[in-house]
Amino acid sequence: MGNQEKQEKETEQIKETGSLELETKHGDYKVYLLTIIGEIEGHEAVSGSTKATKYEHLLPKLAEIESSDEIEGVLILLNTLGGDVEAGLAIAEMIASLSKPTVSLVLGGSHSIGGPLAVSSDYSFIVPSGTMIVHPVRSNGMFIGVIQSYRNMERTQDRITKFISGHSRITKERLEELMLDSSQLVKDVGTLLEGEDAVREGIIDEVGGIHEAFEKIYSLIDERRNQKEIGEREHKNR
Repeated sequence: MGNQEKQEKETEQIKETGSLELETKHGDYKVYLLTIIGEIEGHEAVSGSTKATKYEHLLPKLAEIESSDEIEGVLILLNTLGGDVEAGLAIAEMIASLSKPTVSLVLGGSHSIGGPLAVSSDYSFIVPSGTMIVHPVRSNGMFIGVIQSYRNMERTQDRITKFISGHSRITKERLEELMLDSSQLVKDVGTLLEGEDAVREGIIDEVGGIHEAFEKIYSLIDERRNQKEIGEREHKNR
């Protein structure tokens, strides 16, 4: 494949899925870049003027990454307002189940269902000016069975809090406190956390930028390579 053809393919890939296999300066690290931006689109398409991440694009791509012998790690860039809960959780579960090292970096914001996405990686960063809004699950429209609908929302909320607390250092109880805080947001409940706040609360691992994110993914890849070499040596010695 010629350079121009390769560049055109990469440009089309970025336009379609916001993803790219990076050629790192170190050369021997094969890192895949995923971007999750705008609104998380689920079973219903968002309006044409809204930036969206389509889960039907990301899920096959994540499966391809897992099955690839070439790709060694994944760097995820996040700037999302949230969106479809089921789609967001599906993507988060896929990222969390990858055997390849993963690092996430919150740029701008990772709100609502963006919370599980931010913590789904092996290690997470947020830039100093980045923000995260945690709030209860909301639903629009008319309920046919009010009690049943409320219980379903409770269960969905529980799935989100369990996922976040299970993949970060914050406890489920503290996360629920932040979600139900009525003193911060106008006409709403929840909490807005800036970069250092998100780290202090234990949701995000570290404040940092793209340099720190790359250094971390390289170190995780090195660790995995070392573990693989040790395993191979032990297998030979049996």
